[in-house]
Amino acid sequence: MTATTDKISKPEARGAKFELDPGKAPRRDIVTDVIVQPLHTISLLVRNKPGVLCRVAMVFARRGYNLESLVVSPALWNANDGTAPGEFSRMTITCSGDPDALEQIIKQLEKLIDVVHAIDHTGQAVIESELALVKMKAGLKDRTEILQVAENFKAKVVDYSAESMILRCAGETEKLDAFVGLLKPFGIIELVRSGKILMARGLEET
Repeated sequence: MTATTDKISKPEARGAKFELDPGKAPRRDIVTDVIVQPLHTISLLVRNKPGVLCRVAMVFARRGYNLESLVVSPALWNANDGTAPGEFSRMTITCSGDPDALEQIIKQLEKLIDVVHAIDHTGQAVIESELALVKMKAGLKDRTEILQVAENFKAKVVDYSAESMILRCAGETEKLDAFVGLLKPFGIIELVRSGKILMARGLEET
């Protein structure tokens, strides 16, 4: 590990402390109608170099884990920590699979040369959010009901035409699942979801 990386604080790995979130249960995916196991959420701080994403994905693939969503964004740059702008990125991964294998996945991720730290946030106190864009068939007879659903979920109409509209909604995964479920009977043309992002509460590092 280089001197530059040493200047970034490295939180204690969960390792043997890993445990399933007792509040989560298997659920039916609102889009595919398939029963899925509870999702685990992992955040990684990584060096912004070619091939990092591929190496991270291979760790999950070798253990039989399915990546449900993966969000990559630039990490906050601090001029005082000796790093260069754009040197690090943050990954937020939601995945499902054998819980006993996840502990080993976290340990293997920590060993990758370009991974600064990997943290499993399952069961932790976090703020999480996801974004969905939903394109709807919207004839005159259905528009009032669709707009009522949108208002109840604090969704915004971002495109409006004679036969369709696009709604944008943000919030926790369960909220978006409920939102999409109520809109399905009206005729969803397209659905795009961003994947989950999260941040640990308080001073705990994400």
